[in-house]
Amino acid sequence: MPVGDCENAFREAARQEGIELVRYKQPWINQRGHFGLPDQAAAVMDPLNGIFYSLGGDAEEQSSKRATALPGDFIHPDTGTIIEVDELQHFTSFRLKSFHYYPPKHPVGFEIADYQDLCRRMSSTADKYRQAKAAPAFGMGGRQRQRAYYDALRDLAVPAMGHPPIIRVAAIDGDGASAFRRNRDRILHALARAGRI
Repeated sequence: MPVGDCENAFREAARQEGIELVRYKQPWINQRGHFGLPDQAAAVMDPLNGIFYSLGGDAEEQSSKRATALPGDFIHPDTGTIIEVDELQHFTSFRLKSFHYYPPKHPVGFEIADYQDLCRRMSSTADKYRQAKAAPAFGMGGRQRQRAYYDALRDLAVPAMGHPPIIRVAAIDGDGASAFRRNRDRILHALARAGRI
């Protein structure tokens, strides 16, 4: 499946339900990771440090990257709610490890236990996705570790920066339209709640 097809199908299914989503970049979600976060996100620095180092990150290399904003999936402009559509490659053993560092009761717009279960079930396949691909600050074969780190960065930094909790939607089969339909009620409820804040 061509890159972006899953996300495009998800956005179209949302649009048919009256939910307008746009692609986004936030300047504080950038290539420096938590080293590039403003002071407003200080409360999540310790858990992000734990995740970064547990995944084998090189702090000197990460902190010296350019502060180029990382592209994300979608934002709902009316509420500022970020929605990420996660295909198979997000459900690695490294992603599972990252959840160990999340602060108790940290606000997220998805069930962490469900994501942990999917990681346990899918990691033997997901860990092989671009297994040999290098990633700056994570070395050779570090692409999956980098992805797990950047996913955690979004989960922890987005609420710390005053946005509603990030909504994550699993699309392991790559079918974005079905992923939207399975999660429609949860998404609508979260957007309605965010609109009242």
